[in-house]
Amino acid sequence: MKKAVIFDMDGLMIDSERTTYNCYVEILHELGHDDFTEELYTQCLGKKKPGICQVFIDHYGEDFPMVEVWDDCHVMLDDTLRKHVPKKKGLDELLKYLKDNNYKTIVATSSARSRVDEILANAQITKYFDDSICGDEVTHGKPNPEIFLTACEKLGVSKEEAIVLEDSEAGVLAAHNGDIDCICIPDMKYPEPEFEKLPIRICDSLLDVIDYLEDVSK
Repeated sequence: MKKAVIFDMDGLMIDSERTTYNCYVEILHELGHDDFTEELYTQCLGKKKPGICQVFIDHYGEDFPMVEVWDDCHVMLDDTLRKHVPKKKGLDELLKYLKDNNYKTIVATSSARSRVDEILANAQITKYFDDSICGDEVTHGKPNPEIFLTACEKLGVSKEEAIVLEDSEAGVLAAHNGDIDCICIPDMKYPEPEFEKLPIRICDSLLDVIDYLEDVSK
């Protein structure tokens, strides 16, 4: 019996990957680059900052002003999310279902605490979560399972009683490494074959998670 649901944030609850991509497109257009495709952007997904920067440098060359582009993009992204937080399909319905059925819930994200609290508040979903754990509160990032194992400890559940909801390959691998069941709801990038086999299900939207929980509770 599942008692707890562990949520990633970016790309899973919040449509931030698409928003980030649009910010990069706008900034790069101003620099005269109109070739930043979705395919190129998906090479950045699941990577930490050095890896993301390398994708740009490999494509645009060593002279590319990566520091300025990175900073400008994240200022634009933060401003955009303060005005409107785009929620993924089925999020509100799933959160209400979990609350109505007494599941424990926690956000486990690589983002920093200040950003997480602001986004959850702006999306008006803070009340649905029992707790949260952020990237600046763990020693090892995904795909290390530390953040998910700590989430289980915070909620007072065993890893067998929890399920992780993730969109990224790094997150799916982190759940697998922690021996925690995971449902993948892909965002802009479908998992590569070696990751595709790791989650117990791959779903089209968060609405499908309700169907899964209904099935396993019978």
